[in-house]
Amino acid sequence: MIPAFEALAERFPEVVWEDSHGQQVALVPNEQWYEFAEAVKEAGFNLFSDVTAVDWYRSRRDRFDVVVNLTSMSIPARLRMITTADREDPKVASLVPLWPGANFPEREVYDMFGITFEGHPDLTRILMPDDWEGHPLRKDFGVGSVPVQFKASPKAV
Repeated sequence: MIPAFEALAERFPEVVWEDSHGQQVALVPNEQWYEFAEAVKEAGFNLFSDVTAVDWYRSRRDRFDVVVNLTSMSIPARLRMITTADREDPKVASLVPLWPGANFPEREVYDMFGITFEGHPDLTRILMPDDWEGHPLRKDFGVGSVPVQFKASPKAV
């Protein structure tokens, strides 16, 4: 483990560290999400790559994982941060104050999964219409169907 990760691990003993194909993964308790992210940014991880979510539906007590990928060009290293969000009222602290580039990706996760990012400056739908009900990437969201009508095809002679 590189010194920056060792310092973070010492400062946040509740964070579980894993290695995934050579990349460090930090499993962060939800209540420490923002504080840990601040420390990560101070450690040199200035490039916010993306944020997404995973719906575990029936597999876990905490239904959702929120996954953030960060890069430090100075170390150089990559870090994946993962936290959980509650099944009934999924909430995670917004990282927009630390990385403004998280704005639209957090809105996408909110729109598609229904995870609220507390402290987000404009948490509104970004992909679906404002009056859309539900969150399409949740595993319990119905896929629906579109009726298809075909024109009569000519018969071969």
